[in-house]
Amino acid sequence: MKSRIIAFLFLFVVFLTSCDTPYKFTIEGPKKTTWNSTVSFALSEENNQPIDSVVFFINGKKVEGTNNQISIKTNDIGIGKQAISALAFFPGKTKKVNASFEVFADKAPDVYTYKIINTYPHDKGAYTQGLEFYKGFLYETTGRRGQSSLRKVDIKSGKVLKQYDLDKKYFGEGMTIYNDTIYWLTWQANKGFIFDLKSFEKIKEFNYNRSKEGWGLTHNETELIKSDGTSKIWFLDPSTQKEKRSLQVYTNKYDLKDLNELELIGNDLYANKYQQNALVIIDSQTGIVTGVANLTGLKEEVEKTQKLVPQDEVLNGIAFDKENNRLFVTGKNWGKLFEIELIKKQ
Repeated sequence: MKSRIIAFLFLFVVFLTSCDTPYKFTIEGPKKTTWNSTVSFALSEENNQPIDSVVFFINGKKVEGTNNQISIKTNDIGIGKQAISALAFFPGKTKKVNASFEVFADKAPDVYTYKIINTYPHDKGAYTQGLEFYKGFLYETTGRRGQSSLRKVDIKSGKVLKQYDLDKKYFGEGMTIYNDTIYWLTWQANKGFIFDLKSFEKIKEFNYNRSKEGWGLTHNETELIKSDGTSKIWFLDPSTQKEKRSLQVYTNKYDLKDLNELELIGNDLYANKYQQNALVIIDSQTGIVTGVANLTGLKEEVEKTQKLVPQDEVLNGIAFDKENNRLFVTGKNWGKLFEIELIKKQ
């Protein structure tokens, strides 16, 4: 009789313990996937305890699922790091579980070589940050504190026709011209400037909000497009200069950081990668890197007549003459500006 009581008490304790077993949730699914694919995630409970229902969210947006799982098309959510969360409802309680995954490009970028079409003189003292071709002239911004300037340049002679010197406390960065107005970034001051195109008079200042720093700048028909040194590209409202949205830039293997000078050509973003003599081509709709060109040979061409500082005076500056289909590139303190043609390797 005594042994039966002991056995009963043991089973009763086990029962009480099992009732108090904490719920341990896990979101099961891949950590990495690719563009143009469908991926599935499920919420599981470690001890197989009952779950009443689950609501999933991707980047804060509710996603419909069935039987505690979801399937999503990566084209619907975008390239890059994605946040996934699940809100679990179980007897008398709720719990939110968070996880993440990455979406990579589904193929490697095309590789380009180049051909030099023309070579023009360029100011060796210009630590080039931004470059744009507009109505027959080059507009350029230079960097370094105490040396940062905005310039209008004659392309054939390299002569500076007009110049505005920035306050020495600022480190000038990329620029673009939108609706006959110049937008110019600074690096770490969290500040940009707007200038009148004709007079070079400063109209106003603006602050960055969501983007980290000021690096490169270009525009499409309705937005300014900004890089900030991370793998993100930001799209700004020109009238308010507020960041509206962003894209993450990815290849089929990794995210691409240190994107510097920008130029939009058609639907493609052309970008310099800081401290590398490379030009990358990015789909401006998806953030996928579709092409890459190694332009180290251009730096070597400059070094035939000029000594450059390694890892400092590198390729930076992209300008496009849409009317005549001409692509120009230069570098920081380079004495030459190159008109080149990119050629895709077969």
